[in-house]
Amino acid sequence: MDRIPLADLEVFAAVARHGSFRRAALERGVTPSLLSQNLRRLEAQLGVVLLKRTTRSVAPSDAGKELFAQLEPALAQIADAVDRLNRYRDMPFGTLRLNAPGPIAHFVLAPLVARFQQAYPDIGVDISADAALTDIVKGGFDAGVRFADDLAQDAVAVPIGPPQRYAVVGSPAYFAEHGRPATPHDLATHRCIRRRFPGGTLFTWHFARDGEAASVVPRGPLTVNDAHIALNAALHGAGLAYVHESYVLADVAAGRLERVLADWAPGLGVPYLYYPQQRYVPVPLRSFIDFARQHPMELATP
Repeated sequence: MDRIPLADLEVFAAVARHGSFRRAALERGVTPSLLSQNLRRLEAQLGVVLLKRTTRSVAPSDAGKELFAQLEPALAQIADAVDRLNRYRDMPFGTLRLNAPGPIAHFVLAPLVARFQQAYPDIGVDISADAALTDIVKGGFDAGVRFADDLAQDAVAVPIGPPQRYAVVGSPAYFAEHGRPATPHDLATHRCIRRRFPGGTLFTWHFARDGEAASVVPRGPLTVNDAHIALNAALHGAGLAYVHESYVLADVAAGRLERVLADWAPGLGVPYLYYPQQRYVPVPLRSFIDFARQHPMELATP
């Protein structure tokens, strides 16, 4: 048998880990069709079917499961061996893959990474914004960003920014017609712009003031799956939007939107960079952790 290209084995491992050609292609920065070609070539060379494919799913065959079980730790060892060469360089190199909710990717990670890459120009960073609670190991990420309530107990977590907050906003025209809610309970009589998570559940609006907490499942005729859509709809008078406050600072300052229930301070808490406990932390990730500790982000202001 001819020598099997390592790249083809890496492709198989990525597809098996994600259970998806599309997600594996995103991880590797290529097209799904190219990955499919690599897999067909590998299977032809080995003479076995490694992946069972249907129109809706991809799963390893029995042979594929056995190969993946041996291959995944071996590939991790190879990656660690290459990464350890960073000790002999003046400047670390490599790629850092991060996963975070959209607002945190936008307002915390993006400016932090921009400053980080000025200090470490040879480290590439791949940021994936995702509202779902992604398994960062299965997703092929080095680290993720979440809030304390969403962190696994065995994760290593490092704070990378100040407490984040949500804002409830509407247009002046909307408030002129419908009035202003004084408490979260008043939202029951308002047209709230609802948001739906990728899994299908509706986004709950959380509030807190002086030790009192309130959660509201919003009601309204408009449902969206993106904060920017909700914000634009609110600007045009469709109802009240509940979005990360950094999205609305400029519009509130300009008078295009008005904020309500600010004294209830809908809060998310401090964002944490988290990663699995492991004996060896890759140099790109360690460099980013150290940089984030030394250069903490500040909450945006108008």
